[in-house]
Amino acid sequence: MKIGYARVSTGLQNLDLQQDSLQQYGCEKIFTDHLSGVKSERPGLVQAFDFARQGDVIVVWRLDRLGRNMEDLIHLVNQLNARGVSFHTLQENLTMDKNSSTGQLMFHLFAAFAEFERNLILERSNAGRAAARARGRVGGRPEKLSAEDLTLLKTLVDNQTPIKTIAERWHVSRTTIYRYLHKINEKNN
Repeated sequence: MKIGYARVSTGLQNLDLQQDSLQQYGCEKIFTDHLSGVKSERPGLVQAFDFARQGDVIVVWRLDRLGRNMEDLIHLVNQLNARGVSFHTLQENLTMDKNSSTGQLMFHLFAAFAEFERNLILERSNAGRAAARARGRVGGRPEKLSAEDLTLLKTLVDNQTPIKTIAERWHVSRTTIYRYLHKINEKNN
């Protein structure tokens, strides 16, 4: 039996492309996860492994959908091999089973390339954030309150206006108001 496994890193991404490809390949059952491959706890992957029996094939759209680093990939494929379950990737067209020396060699090569690609993405992301910081961009959400708002906030607090009333004025939580007050106090000290 062909058993599919699909994974996306965030809830904003969707699995349609992977699931369609796995169905076209003939997967009778498909398990999914919506979380980073870096996470060791992947419920869909655990379910796929538990469901697989000797002679079955676990199929993924691309090698990096199974794991993000070589050590993890090798560990997972060795688990499958120990149970007599094969592994196949659609994009790399790589089939791995314990009886194929060529399959094992190709798997290790593709796993190394997948890890290399992930490291390049991380390096580019870090370089982009560093360049943005150098230009004065900090990232994150924009501040809810402007400098003028902070002056008014301080005046309202000094006049004993309840925090709840202040929070309602700007449509924020009381915690947000306390956080701004803390920033104001730090700045004045």
